Amino acid sequence: MNKSEKIEMVSQIKENFSNASAIYLVDYHGVNVDEINGLRREFLKEDITYKIFKNTLVKKAIEELGEYDQLNDLLEGMVGIAFAGENFVAPAKIIKKFNDTAKKLTFKGCYIESTFYGDDQLKVLASMLTKEEVMSSIVGSIAAPASGIVGALNAVIRDLVSVIDEVGKTKAA
Repeated sequence: MNKSEKIEMVSQIKENFSNASAIYLVDYHGVNVDEINGLRREFLKEDITYKIFKNTLVKKAIEELGEYDQLNDLLEGMVGIAFAGENFVAPAKIIKKFNDTAKKLTFKGCYIESTFYGDDQLKVLASMLTKEEVMSSIVGSIAAPASGIVGALNAVIRDLVSVIDEVGKTKAA
């Protein structure tokens, strides 16, 4: 790779870092091509970009950005990087699920917004609710009282109809 290609690659890495709300690092040592392709498909379903760059180029990009310093120590060995947009919890869920089944992918750490989370935080991150789950919970909470009122009104009307029907039967007899 010549110097201009390296400069272009560093620029691309910086762009990925700048556009992401979360950056996850994993060690993919021992993961075969089919498994990596399956992992990429899972990431794509959640609109997550998964890339593998030379560690030295990533370190250069981090240096130029002046952020994400804690990732420098993690950039050793076979490192893959997942860049998440709005759904910053999805990579943790995918990595944990993959690691639970294949036991080959190792979570190294991540940045969510400007906060660093170490390798011991994967379970916590994976258990967090996604934005969609939080929103559906809120909508469900708002809709629950309304549906309760509708159910209560329907029950009153049903009981009233039953009483009127019984009164009608009694008068007819």
